[in-house]
Amino acid sequence: MPRRAVIAKRVPPADPVFGSQLIQRFVHKMMHKGKKSTAQRLLYDSLELVKERSKQDAMELFNKAIKNVTPLVEVKARRVGGSTYQVPVEVKQQRGVALATAWIISNSRKRPGRSFAERLSAELIDAANGTGGSVRKKDETHKMAEANKAFAHYRY
Repeated sequence: MPRRAVIAKRVPPADPVFGSQLIQRFVHKMMHKGKKSTAQRLLYDSLELVKERSKQDAMELFNKAIKNVTPLVEVKARRVGGSTYQVPVEVKQQRGVALATAWIISNSRKRPGRSFAERLSAELIDAANGTGGSVRKKDETHKMAEANKAFAHYRY
């Protein structure tokens, strides 16, 4: 890592079907052992299921789900004078989206159901409606930050 120079963020190319960088980042998070085509197929299948079940545009619902799960604040451990405090910190937009995608994917993996595409589509629909495990995770994160607001002066 250079000391003075700012590292340029690498932006992944947009996905071939929807032309969205967000979808491409989601596929990269879903991927196991470099199997990108499998991850893409699963995501596109789940978006088709979302379109059939909710009778809405799949991309709109996907963006709404990501927006509903994206956290605004989180807590970071900060060590001050021998004790560790959970300090609430605002989340940058890119990190918030990364957390949201990770939470949606992990909660859809935990869901009961047949195929991963069905579980992911159910999680996306729940997240867009403001329910589900990933939205609960966001609410827990916000509650933790709210509870530790007294330590906000330790912010770095």
